Amino acid sequence: MIRVAGPGAAVAALAVTLTLLTVSAAPAPAATVPAATVAATAVTAAADPLAGLRGRQPSWHPCASGPQDAEGADLDAADARCTEVTVPLDYRRPDGRTLGVAVSRLPATDPAHRLGTLFYNPGGPGVPARALSLALRRAAPALGARYDIVAVDPRFVGASAPLDCGWPTAGPGGAGPDRTGFDRSAAIARDLAARCAPLRALLPHASTRNAARDLDLVRSVLGESTVSYLGSSYGSYLGEVYLQLFPERVGRAVFDAAMDPDLFGPDLTATQGPAMAGALAAWAAWAAGRDDRHHLGTSAAGVLASVERVRLEAERAPLAVGDHRIDARALPQVLWTVSAGDDDSAYEEFSALARVLLDAAEGRPARPTALLEAVLTGLASPDTGGYAAAQSAVMCADRAASRDPLAYYRDIRAHRAEEPLFGPLTRNLTPCTFWPAEPAEAPTRVRNAVPVLLVGADGDPAATYPGQLSAHRALTGSRLVTLRGAFRHTVYAGLFAPRDTCVDAAVDHYLLDGVLPAHDTDCPPPRP
Repeated sequence: MIRVAGPGAAVAALAVTLTLLTVSAAPAPAATVPAATVAATAVTAAADPLAGLRGRQPSWHPCASGPQDAEGADLDAADARCTEVTVPLDYRRPDGRTLGVAVSRLPATDPAHRLGTLFYNPGGPGVPARALSLALRRAAPALGARYDIVAVDPRFVGASAPLDCGWPTAGPGGAGPDRTGFDRSAAIARDLAARCAPLRALLPHASTRNAARDLDLVRSVLGESTVSYLGSSYGSYLGEVYLQLFPERVGRAVFDAAMDPDLFGPDLTATQGPAMAGALAAWAAWAAGRDDRHHLGTSAAGVLASVERVRLEAERAPLAVGDHRIDARALPQVLWTVSAGDDDSAYEEFSALARVLLDAAEGRPARPTALLEAVLTGLASPDTGGYAAAQSAVMCADRAASRDPLAYYRDIRAHRAEEPLFGPLTRNLTPCTFWPAEPAEAPTRVRNAVPVLLVGADGDPAATYPGQLSAHRALTGSRLVTLRGAFRHTVYAGLFAPRDTCVDAAVDHYLLDGVLPAHDTDCPPPRP
């Protein structure tokens, strides 16, 4: 989970608005309802104000919303079915306004050996989950054989009453090298927040806490007494909150790249600068051994010196790369792509990108690589579908941000010496500083002993390892499997980063056989 609009953001944020299906039964004539039944119903409603919503039967239908819905068509071809579940906008007022959350279910391919239902959330926040559930089944067919895989587009995301503020850009970017750049980013953040003001009645209810409640209502509607859960990145935080609120409803749970539950919110990225620097240094060591191809330096220090040359030149004047101009505010977002993976393929792509930037910094003609073109185009594009607005809405609802813009500027200045490249991005303010609504509830305090498996890389640039350890301490029933010497975000099944057989074996052994590791364990570093 980062503030950068990567090249895949537009695809991930594609929102298809579905007509919500309201199922209602005609009431029986009053004379035919026994008094005892009326009394029992009143008691049930008093004990469970959500009883009416829990009792609605799901109306399953094809997932494709039309001939242009390729993701829905893929789900249909895999025998998935979709439905919508009605949930309260505000769980404190269950009889008030409602909205619909979109649900997909991929049936177990080996129903004779079915273990149950596995809820899956791939991260974000702001990323639709339903289409990516099919990617999970393809990447982990053993799970797909034994579990019905259920994915819910979280409220205000994807097909679940999508929230779109019409943002002309995905975010304020970095603060740049001076007060002028910071003020410009603050003006952008203020404008983005103001564009969400017409939706202020919805914004306090976009929280992860409410998304977790929605998951439990979906569980109930599906008739499942318990569910298993797999979440990666932000999906791990959603799982942490669900585990805290509904510990008795969780069977087996796996959190991939666990987020720090005590910090998750708009300022979480302030912890990511050192981890990003570590990821960049790991790439630099790799690139130094291949100087004959990319000519970035013959040592890790030399490669990092080339990156520093790019940074200094971008601070003097925007770098000309094809039809694009990369200034100091955009550069750390561009270089964030080093976190896309730590295998040869990803590092080759990033090295070619870095070579283009160095050419531009040294005054040579520079044309963007395909990756760089996609990144720069994404940064210059509007927030199509509301991916970034929904992400901000969730984080602003989860934890309040400082309303003092200069507090962020002071923090950037205080850390500029040790974080000159990524600090002005990770420590910069967000639209939450100017958000037109306050959180409706306090942050969820996660502290429980429910058994859960945590997996992650110790060099994860987004879900930093100190944050993973914080999650491990908060979840006292957890076991942690650490992939050592890896600089990748998420580690299971090769879904979003290179695959690791040691991690996969630990996750599969737990989800399929119910066996947690006896103690925390390490997986060896990936082979170079």
